[in-house]
Amino acid sequence: MKKQLLGVTLFSLFLTAPAFAVQPYKKVAGDCKVELKQDTLTIENSLIKRSWLWNNGNLITCKLEDKGNGQAWQLRNSQPDLSLPGEKKEGSDASIRAEEVPASLQYVHHLRATVEYKAGNLQVRKIFKVYPGCPAIACELYLKGQASQKWVKTFDNPADLQNIEKLTQNSQGGNVPVMEQLMLEGKHWQLEAVEFFDVTDRFNTLVRPVHALSYRDCLYRGNLLFAENTEKEAGFFMLKEAPTSNVQLYYPGGDYLVSEGTFRMVGLGVDSADIKTGGWTKAYSYVTGTYRSGEKQKRMALRNYQMRIRPFLEDRDEMVMLNTWGDRGQDTRVNEAFCLKELELAARLGVTHFQIDDGWQAGRSANSAYGGSFKNIWDNPDYWTPDPGRFPNGLAPIVKRGKELGIEVCLWFNPSIQHDYADWQKDADALIALYEKYGIRTFKIDGTFFDNKLAESRLRSLYDRVMEATGWKAVLNLDATAGRRGGYFFFNEYGNIFLENRYTDWGNYYPYWSLRNLWMLSRYVAPQSLQIEFLNKWRNKEKYAGDKFAPSTYSFDYLFAITMAAQPLAWFEASNLPDEAFPTGEVVKKYKTVQHDFHTGYVFPVGDEPSGKSWCGFQSVKDKKGYFLLFRESNKEEAFDMDTFFEPGEQVEFTPLLGTGKAFRSIAGKDGRIRFSLSEPNSYVLYSYRVL
Repeated sequence: MKKQLLGVTLFSLFLTAPAFAVQPYKKVAGDCKVELKQDTLTIENSLIKRSWLWNNGNLITCKLEDKGNGQAWQLRNSQPDLSLPGEKKEGSDASIRAEEVPASLQYVHHLRATVEYKAGNLQVRKIFKVYPGCPAIACELYLKGQASQKWVKTFDNPADLQNIEKLTQNSQGGNVPVMEQLMLEGKHWQLEAVEFFDVTDRFNTLVRPVHALSYRDCLYRGNLLFAENTEKEAGFFMLKEAPTSNVQLYYPGGDYLVSEGTFRMVGLGVDSADIKTGGWTKAYSYVTGTYRSGEKQKRMALRNYQMRIRPFLEDRDEMVMLNTWGDRGQDTRVNEAFCLKELELAARLGVTHFQIDDGWQAGRSANSAYGGSFKNIWDNPDYWTPDPGRFPNGLAPIVKRGKELGIEVCLWFNPSIQHDYADWQKDADALIALYEKYGIRTFKIDGTFFDNKLAESRLRSLYDRVMEATGWKAVLNLDATAGRRGGYFFFNEYGNIFLENRYTDWGNYYPYWSLRNLWMLSRYVAPQSLQIEFLNKWRNKEKYAGDKFAPSTYSFDYLFAITMAAQPLAWFEASNLPDEAFPTGEVVKKYKTVQHDFHTGYVFPVGDEPSGKSWCGFQSVKDKKGYFLLFRESNKEEAFDMDTFFEPGEQVEFTPLLGTGKAFRSIAGKDGRIRFSLSEPNSYVLYSYRVL
């Protein structure tokens, strides 16, 4: 718990109440409030209010209000929100405390309420977080003590009707833990369940939405569920802050059990055997938010919450990174002279971060061109020190020259996976030592694999220790390309996501594929939290002979533009670029002047899905101003009517910043539609705009 409240400076109130009495309690911070009065707990801000029957701490939701739109749901929940097979429905020894958490490098300002209670020999801790002006309430869940029985039962075929009926039973005899549930009136619910995929070395379609009407018991997969009541023209969303569905721990075959107006989020990522008496075990977290009916409104409500998870700071989180691994040289060229040369060329390209991938360290990994292993790393205590042959002066000359050029030096790191990360403390100490000696604070974290709760917990402890030692100045690039990892909604507080490996050497880098993955994810994931790569288009042309969508058919400026809505990653050796590549450095430098302003907006996809032949792009929404990044792919249409986030009738002025677009004014039509023009195929434009 000490980690959870790092940086909290204001006072903490604490209340312990016997089962027969509920003492009044209240904490207010700005527009956020927590209040326990009589038998009801409420948590609210200016946009959302949720009320629970206290039930001696084992809360039962009784009302959910969308204050921004004047919609209130009276709930008919008969079970506690948290229902665990075989555990008691009424709590005991309940307590509540609240803290105002100020803004810091770790946190966005919010109000936090901690509810603890006992259910038999099991202790439960829920930490609710409510942010000013955010239409969602998040909850972290922790467990301690001893469960009365095994919670998780797996089925050969979770879609079998009999198994679904077993899953829908209540906690007295059911077969699945329920972490969140809402039971609302009405039958007319439109659903969107969204499943995500990482392991991007294998998957090239990373989002799978399912649209349905609620009916009888159905099990849906996905980290996200949107539900809209068509009678009330209002909705809510549930977000499961967990790895992607296909790699979650103790997965019950789905994430949401839905029956008409009943919505249950299932699967804690924890089984009863993981619960210990000596310390808290963290389950998956969840978020519930409200919105006015409509596609744009639900995207905005979700993104409002997502932008609160980690403070998005220009001098820490923005980057244009160069990592040389994309040219498949592996570790054959990595040494002091090579890195110094790369830094000089990186400066010409406008790069802000130079990351030395595998090969900088004294130990040889399994990815080394010379052979090596990830096993028993700590048999060599110098494994994670600079290779003395390649870097006889350590990393100091590289870091020094980087600072002179305005480039931050970053490193690759692979935690010691053996024995469920038993050496996590040594790994953390190695990263901290690099920070303390060289000031290196951005690390690509690769090769992780957690298939049990112990491994996951130790990996989190590693990350926490590094973040605390660096005062939350560190950034972890969490690789999502292989293994059982965190996906898009887990470990978000630590940095950004290294999304994919693509190589011209293997003929699997296509610019529109990268654009498509970013475009599809950005509907549900803040794209500024993703690293998106662009490659050296002049390499391996022969592998794309006759291919209409070969990288060489695009300008280098265009390839960089594809990454602008995210964190750009130059995935190549700069020393392999021809001279004609370096004028793109002027584009990069101009982009950096607006990068942070662009990224502090809510960035969403617009246009059609990228296909190599579409009109597509992104809108960054910032009140009455913002940005459009638009692409005319290889098609014959010089103009395109694009749906936007403008209101019909608004007059908007567009100013081109980069690319080939022209300045113009337009009045938004139906669905906020604006007509954009680009004169050439495979061209782009970055506009700033203001609503007049």
